[in-house]
Amino acid sequence: MSRLLSSKGLLKRASIIFLVFLLVFSVSACSTNGSNQQGDGSERSVELEDYSITLSTTTSVNDSGLLEYLLPVLKEDTGIEVDVLSQGTGQAIQTAVDGNADVILVHAKAAEEEFVNDGYGVERIEFMYNYFVIVGPKDDPSSISDSGLSASEALGKFFEDENIFVSRGDDSGTHKKELSLWSASGVDPSGEWYVSAGRGMGDVLVMASEMQGYALTDKATFLSMKDQLDLEILLEESEDLKNQYSVIEVSSQAHPDTNTEAVEVFIKWLTSDKALQLIDEYGISEYGEPLFFSNYEK
Repeated sequence: MSRLLSSKGLLKRASIIFLVFLLVFSVSACSTNGSNQQGDGSERSVELEDYSITLSTTTSVNDSGLLEYLLPVLKEDTGIEVDVLSQGTGQAIQTAVDGNADVILVHAKAAEEEFVNDGYGVERIEFMYNYFVIVGPKDDPSSISDSGLSASEALGKFFEDENIFVSRGDDSGTHKKELSLWSASGVDPSGEWYVSAGRGMGDVLVMASEMQGYALTDKATFLSMKDQLDLEILLEESEDLKNQYSVIEVSSQAHPDTNTEAVEVFIKWLTSDKALQLIDEYGISEYGEPLFFSNYEK
């Protein structure tokens, strides 16, 4: 009888130990799943030493309001805070070359590829696009609206008519696009009609509005400012006006101070389903159409 009781006691102890083990394992698993997998691109499970990064980006992204819309959600999901340096693409890339940024978000493919090939960037990741448009005064003195002209042909008309065209003139992605269109038109623009502003997109649009001239702009910035401007979109369906944006991590081999861990979380969030949906929805409620379109390929 005593042996039987002893055996029962051992079995009872073993059962209790097993149940305790299961309870500890379940709590641990739930805790891990709760912190690691939020299903929305967030990375709260990653314990970073530094949650602050510097993003060097183009004025067209900043002026459109997209970052102001996205970054609070990024911080809520990941804890990451972003210091935004808004410049033309050429200067934005140079800032990273000089080691003063952790990541860049720009829109000039050839310059981006050079940045990566020269060892300053890790990988060029395309994730969204919109379109450049040509805007101008309502009376459209060069008659480019509904003309069937390509963007380069429209620029050629401004040259022929000597109608005012306001250029960024700042080595930005928009300026680089404009120069490629002039090259395609066979025109080297110069003269009083051609105004090289050396300014950001918002300032250029204000100048074009005040001077009743034409300008090349990304559509997002124009739509976000249109109520302040006496300009209209006159050309937007030309195939040579697509505007692709990419995000690139600055290489820690080139600049060891790059906050690589936080940048990787930032890029993973930016290309998550949640962030891409936010990008696709931005502008619809206010303008009746999206200002950007996601095209990240997983």
